[in-house]
Amino acid sequence: MTARVLLVDDVEASRCVLEAKLVAEYYQVTTAPDGASALQIAAQDPPDIVLLDLLMPGMDGLQACRLFKADPRLKHIPVVLLTDLDGREARLEGLEAGADEFLSKPFDDVVLFARLRSLARLKVMIDELREREDTSRRLGMTPMPGSRLGASGGRILVIDDDREEAMALAHDLASEHRPVIETDPAKALQSARGPIDLAVINVGSTSFDALRLVAGLRSGDHSRQAPILAVVNPSDRSRLLKALDLGVNDLLPQPFDPLELRVRVRALIRRKRYADYLRDTVAQSMELAVIDPLTGLNNRRYMMGQLDVLFERLAPGIEPVALLMLDIDHFKHVNDTWGHVLGDEVLREVAVRLAASVRAIDLPCRYGGEEFVVVMPGTRLSDAARVAERIREEISGKVFVSGDQEIPVSVSVGVSASDGAEDRPESLLRRADEALYEAKSAGRNRVVIHTPRS
Repeated sequence: MTARVLLVDDVEASRCVLEAKLVAEYYQVTTAPDGASALQIAAQDPPDIVLLDLLMPGMDGLQACRLFKADPRLKHIPVVLLTDLDGREARLEGLEAGADEFLSKPFDDVVLFARLRSLARLKVMIDELREREDTSRRLGMTPMPGSRLGASGGRILVIDDDREEAMALAHDLASEHRPVIETDPAKALQSARGPIDLAVINVGSTSFDALRLVAGLRSGDHSRQAPILAVVNPSDRSRLLKALDLGVNDLLPQPFDPLELRVRVRALIRRKRYADYLRDTVAQSMELAVIDPLTGLNNRRYMMGQLDVLFERLAPGIEPVALLMLDIDHFKHVNDTWGHVLGDEVLREVAVRLAASVRAIDLPCRYGGEEFVVVMPGTRLSDAARVAERIREEISGKVFVSGDQEIPVSVSVGVSASDGAEDRPESLLRRADEALYEAKSAGRNRVVIHTPRS
């Protein structure tokens, strides 16, 4: 996977050499000689990944990384710090500044490009989710945030056939999180079916194929979105590269540093929860787009889409589609007499009784105001009429009770059914509406069937 890379290094020779390597791997590269220039370039045209040299005059890599992560427009861009230093303090300082990776020069080109591919996949996923969320916001359909966006209290699955090492990992994580140890891969996959925030896997385990376990987690419906931190032996280059190709999100070298473990885990959990929040927001926004918020039934927009799909399948000999259109009789009188609050309760109760009176494959919807529609696939006109009468009796035969108020409610119903392969959803709705008008004109609280043309 290629990406747009912003390469920042004050040493021109180093910058040119790495740029040539990136271009040879088909990355689109923009360069900058210092952190300030990099921030300006990124603000005008955000890249997919930033490669940032740590030691630069003026604004060094740490300062630039912190500024990238503090900018709402840029904070989701992965940052890789590059340095000649190989000390623990420098690596931890870089990770705590928000860097997604810290690589010491001279670095292994194959490992670098594998890491870039992994980060590019992550960036694409986050960008897609954020774009959908932005669309929802512009349409005014974004619900209130409901997910935790912090990095503590995570449920972490530690998978290692060396129980002593697994206990050491769990002990270092227990101050902030809830680690669970598994030494058996089958039990680990089963545990991953529950909600987890992170899986920590020793890919060097000898009693089972840890890479196959990674593949299993990535292919599982319940675990594919969970981040994976692979504990690796840096000298086992082939296993390290395969882990990244299989979808591992981050690497922890052995012997592991407890502080580095905690920093990397926090970053992974925070990112996972943000991605979950975006997914939840998109899903809720999509639901808001097709659900009537008052009654919980599908809305008119969704109903029209489903009708279009049903009619695309219509042909001579294929089962017909029936449609009921209901209107609450004298609903204005209900609002005027008992108030809009109780009027809303009536609408909700009608929706409940309506949904309880139809089949699972039928589609009850709020059409608008006090009007409801039921789409009935594979239903002939006579059968639909019997259901309409049952619905009318269910609503008018039981007084609506709210507190000490008893509110008599009835409905008028128009019934129509598809009329051959040339029929259209609009015609079906128009005929049901005409039948509904006849029912109301004839005194209300009745069912009228639209008789098909001869």
